[in-house]
Amino acid sequence: MATTTSATRLTVLGAGTMGAGISALAIGHGVPVTLVDVSAAVLDRARASIGHQLRLARLMDALPHGRATAELRTALTLDSAAEADVVIEAITEDPAVKAKVLAEVSALTRPGTPLVSNTSGIPIDELAGSALRPGELVGTHFMNPPYLIGMAEVVRGPRTAPEVLARVQTLLSVLGRRTVVVGDSPGFVTSRLLHPMINDAARIVGAGTASAEDVDTLMQGCLGHPTGPLRTADLIGLDNLADALAVLAERTGNPGYQPCETLLAHVRAGRLGRKSGQGFYDYGEAQP
Repeated sequence: MATTTSATRLTVLGAGTMGAGISALAIGHGVPVTLVDVSAAVLDRARASIGHQLRLARLMDALPHGRATAELRTALTLDSAAEADVVIEAITEDPAVKAKVLAEVSALTRPGTPLVSNTSGIPIDELAGSALRPGELVGTHFMNPPYLIGMAEVVRGPRTAPEVLARVQTLLSVLGRRTVVVGDSPGFVTSRLLHPMINDAARIVGAGTASAEDVDTLMQGCLGHPTGPLRTADLIGLDNLADALAVLAERTGNPGYQPCETLLAHVRAGRLGRKSGQGFYDYGEAQP
């Protein structure tokens, strides 16, 4: 079994917002990455985004001093997973799509290779049922942007092998992330608390009770939220948030988790947050 060090070979599946962010974090800490997506255009945009994030991370002193940036490769197939020491899945928050990809990649990886799902709410044991070796699957919920948020939520499924969990924690330590390990449930801890709060904030805006700016200002000034729930929503991506809320509603049986109409209207209009240039706030242009 390979030792997890800064030379670990990492394969990241999905070159969207989180896949690009995780890749930037890894190569900025000296861990080489192969970033995989089915679209060459998406990979091109991700490479540009990763470069932008690395520049910001350096300006903010968020990367280790004296450590060279590692190599970033891109690929259109899963073949690199066969030689990876750890695979991180960061594709769309769709249970069926995640299950299909995890089944395919687990057939390629060497026994003992940790598979990490960066799901924000799908139970890990549900996804583990699709893996060839369910004990190799761990949940790791990176926050956006990964290069700036110094903690990650790690989810131990009922079948997660202790040695696999330990290797993932070691990798996260190499990436400079502190970890808290939690048990398996829909939404885990962070999404179970944060996403409904954002949903309620969007309902308040939709009802005309307050503007997005006023909601965020009150949450910051009165309740100590660092950015406000709706600025946070724009950073997460409103489409990702709506998908995660739908998963929570289905898995918990609680209809209160269903994404509210205000949130869904933004998604239908293409106002997805910072990545599209407009969400609850106007950013002028799409943010890399």
